[in-house]
Amino acid sequence: MKIYRNKKAGEKIIETYDKLLEKWGCDYREIDLDTKFGTTHVIETGKEDGKPMILFHGVGDDSALMWIFNAKALGEKYKLYAVDTLGGPGKSRPNENYKNKYDDVEWIDEVLALLGLEKAIFTGVSMGGYLVQLYTLRRPEKVIKAISISGAVHAGTKKKGAKSMFSIFLPEALFPTDKNVIKLLKKLSGKNYAVFTENELILEHYKYLLKGFNNMAMTPHNVSGGFAEEEIDRIRDKVIFLVGEEDPFEKLGGKQLMLDLNMNVTFYPDSGHGLNHELADEINRKIIEIVG
Repeated sequence: MKIYRNKKAGEKIIETYDKLLEKWGCDYREIDLDTKFGTTHVIETGKEDGKPMILFHGVGDDSALMWIFNAKALGEKYKLYAVDTLGGPGKSRPNENYKNKYDDVEWIDEVLALLGLEKAIFTGVSMGGYLVQLYTLRRPEKVIKAISISGAVHAGTKKKGAKSMFSIFLPEALFPTDKNVIKLLKKLSGKNYAVFTENELILEHYKYLLKGFNNMAMTPHNVSGGFAEEEIDRIRDKVIFLVGEEDPFEKLGGKQLMLDLNMNVTFYPDSGHGLNHELADEINRKIIEIVG
């Protein structure tokens, strides 16, 4: 499975990935886990005797970017394992089983086992929030707490999801000039978009992601259909949602859906899809409050 559009693009993404990781402001170590579906890259940091927390990023980004403003604060309380999703533009590398045999739950089971964890706190952003929901549904006994950031309850369809992605990311993502990258980040964010647009390293990395990542590498993650009504009932009291009111995905129906389904959700005004970046201190405090 081709992760990058070409070798040079991949090198630029990894180069800026490493620079972002250096900006976390805390000690860390990078480890690679040999799973059935390929090598899974994990950034380990935080309090040695803290409760374990698995972190999942979204589609088209990676752990280094996703947790740059969260790792230090959360790591003072918890033992963190930031996982680069297989098929994503980070440092995980799928093998031949990924294309036709991949299963998210089986993969997460194996990651936990290789990390020596029986259970953990799960926190994810966007598609990472979907992984949190899915794993909580399928393996509730392994989930201490479940937090989904910038992601609605998974009750929609793949067709609708793809349509929403196109309406938000196009045309800027097709022509990732410096100007269009800034324009897209503003579309995705609330009033605190400067956390992205005034950070030269984030802008550089995000531009390389848009130019160099092969989005088709994520297709084995079969996010089709949606949870059945009884499945949503089973996670209603277990998954806590944190959502920005200016998140373009939520404005397309995600917010109303969560209200209609009476999910456990906190909305943040003037904030968008990059909620854990835009309101990093507030979200860090909220996660600590939820987990204890």
